Amino acid sequence: MKTSEESICSNGIISASSRKSKEGEESLLTAPFPNPFPELIPSTVSSLVSDCLLPWTKGAATQVIKVYNEDNTSRAVEVPTDITARDICQLFVMKNHCIDDHSWTLFEHLSHLGIERTIEDHESVMEVLSGWGMDTDSRLYFRKNYAKYEFFNKPLDFFPDHMVSLSSETNGIMNHSQLIQTFLNSSTCPEIHGHLHAKEQGRKSWKKFYFVLRRSGLYFSNKGTSKEPRHLQFIAEFSDSDVYTLLSAKKIHGAPTDYGFCVKSTKCGSPRDLKLLCADDEQTRTCWVTAMRLFKYGLQLYQNFIQPHQKQKASPMRSISENSLVAMDFSGHKSRVIENPSEALSVAVEEGLSWRRKSCHRLSSHGSPSTSQSPMSNIALHMAQPWFHSKLSRDEAHRLITQQGLIDGVFLLRDSQSNPKTFVLSLCHTQRIKHFQILPVDDEGDLFYSLDDGHTRFTDLIQLVEFYQLNRGVLPCKLKHHCARITL
Repeated sequence: MKTSEESICSNGIISASSRKSKEGEESLLTAPFPNPFPELIPSTVSSLVSDCLLPWTKGAATQVIKVYNEDNTSRAVEVPTDITARDICQLFVMKNHCIDDHSWTLFEHLSHLGIERTIEDHESVMEVLSGWGMDTDSRLYFRKNYAKYEFFNKPLDFFPDHMVSLSSETNGIMNHSQLIQTFLNSSTCPEIHGHLHAKEQGRKSWKKFYFVLRRSGLYFSNKGTSKEPRHLQFIAEFSDSDVYTLLSAKKIHGAPTDYGFCVKSTKCGSPRDLKLLCADDEQTRTCWVTAMRLFKYGLQLYQNFIQPHQKQKASPMRSISENSLVAMDFSGHKSRVIENPSEALSVAVEEGLSWRRKSCHRLSSHGSPSTSQSPMSNIALHMAQPWFHSKLSRDEAHRLITQQGLIDGVFLLRDSQSNPKTFVLSLCHTQRIKHFQILPVDDEGDLFYSLDDGHTRFTDLIQLVEFYQLNRGVLPCKLKHHCARITL
């Protein structure tokens, strides 16, 4: 789309040119969806307008922004000035033909401060950009974040009992939905408390204090673990502040651990204005950061969580060609439409297995005739899979999984750096990343792969992944979410 004026700033972030689109329309997405908290959530959700899915609103001004991928490649796009983070994610999902599993996320990355945060789906991207200085290296990143709303599904995993205090009327006993309602309901007073390391103002040293997080803000106690008002000192409130994670807490900020986070005012961009904090482990940091997000946005976060499911019900964004796809049977003299869903699924599975057998046969024909399946076919089958990351180091795998969400079942496969003939499965469980070696097993000339010293064997890595997606086996949990990279 051409504009009269179009330029990109020297720091590679954003430049703007305003103009009006000639045509557009608005679409209100209000499809019904089962609401587990009817007393908290209204029956309708405000509409989202995406330039790739629905026409822009009539007369909307536009602006050029630049979005980066994990490999630091970037793409400049022209978008309406009222576009939200979710709209931009949907734009790149469509442009890159990705599967929209609602985990794609826009991140605000402030390199000069060494901090990063998730931009909430409802946030105005232009408001975020307006807080950036022209001489700073600030970027928007587009990548997956499986943990973005996982606390709605498994809140007890995010809020340990010893860190949460609830109102007396709950008697301290509640299920997961009641716990979330306590955070979303403004009339209740949940509290997060525990020890954190804090960087002293104007000094390089860090000191441990007892912190308390309430709806009114973040406090620390100047006398042990006392919560008496005279002992609590105010640190920050969140109406005009955001919570960020520290990218290299030890290296950049001299923190005692790498589980750092900070509170930053939207009006200040100096390192001296950051409230730097550090937890002793990942679960503690996740609890504090998640609670701060809930206290800041409340019901809006839950609306963000359920909105994609409401859109799926309405589904105004599916194309005519997608809606007209049907399963066909060409095995007889006449073709027929398969109307039975179970039969259609069975045919699809059989087609996939048939394609795999044919692919293996074609590839093995280039090798030894006596070998039923050559190593070449094994390699060819998994190289194109989105969960396979080839020559990724252990540290890079750890970083990629951390970026895409430390929840149970996030995984990737990669080549082993120590043994070129083997592969490694990197898997997240209980917010920790574990690595499992996949060994080749030779059985009378046939090559198999195994995670358990040959007790369970697979002819290729695809079969291995599919098995452990359905069965835990020797792993601590099933494979659930694969780490994916795309090129913008």
